[in-house]
Amino acid sequence: MIDVALVGHFAKDRLIFRGVTEIASGGGVYYGSMALRRLGFSVAVVTRLHPDDFGLLEELRSEGISVHAVAAPETTGIENTYPGKEMDRRICRPLAFAGPFSSGEIPRLDTRVTIITPLMAGEVARDVVGELAGRGPVGLDVQGFVRVRQGDALVTVDWPGKASDLAGVAFLKADDAEAEVLTGQTDLRKAAEALAALGPREVVLTHAGGILVCAEGTFVEAAFTPRVVRGRTGRGDTCFATYAASRLDSSPEEACRMAAAVTSLKMEHPGPYRGSREEAKGMLAGNPPDWL
Repeated sequence: MIDVALVGHFAKDRLIFRGVTEIASGGGVYYGSMALRRLGFSVAVVTRLHPDDFGLLEELRSEGISVHAVAAPETTGIENTYPGKEMDRRICRPLAFAGPFSSGEIPRLDTRVTIITPLMAGEVARDVVGELAGRGPVGLDVQGFVRVRQGDALVTVDWPGKASDLAGVAFLKADDAEAEVLTGQTDLRKAAEALAALGPREVVLTHAGGILVCAEGTFVEAAFTPRVVRGRTGRGDTCFATYAASRLDSSPEEACRMAAAVTSLKMEHPGPYRGSREEAKGMLAGNPPDWL
């Protein structure tokens, strides 16, 4: 049995910060799977991208991740421009889109939890979400349903089918802006309660300062505490994947704290989390690794 399967587009992104442009691997399947392998979980990735970019997946395989790739007309890409030195705000522009998954493209894996982590609307259809939820526990990032391509921009809009589509979801993730669009609430706790009322067992909300979880009728919070921010891209992907995987063997409070610790360490460097479980535990104990 595999601990976690992640479903979503592998991306080839363009990152622009302080006038410097970098082409980098991206997507929730990338940031999430890399972090989970470093934490000791067994991981599979189901993705779509152009065959010319299949070589990019070797980084995942070298970490011991099982990869199931489907050929697509192009590889999804997003341009992320960070106008501020703290990298908290970003401007996103779509570059390419690998097209929607069909249910037949997602193998029946024996997995403890499946995380659906699409980059934008149209990537994973509601019937695919329902089918995967029928196979076992599912985590869902709302980004892939509320982030819509409109011309040369990516905008966040409400999700018309949320009332029915979220009924079978175990773990739901949104950031504070997405939660406000979906619920009309600026108060994170009220937004989490409104989302939980739609059916998800647990709701994970991320924001600039940390993570808020609504689980089992209670709230749990943990702060992000990076000593320096050099890797903002992939923050939410890392946080959600770590939380959902940690819940396999830990309480909501423990999973929340671990997710915040791993995400904090990830933000200290560009790219995915490349530390260890021991280093994350050290961060929790107030003894962060000496790698700056």
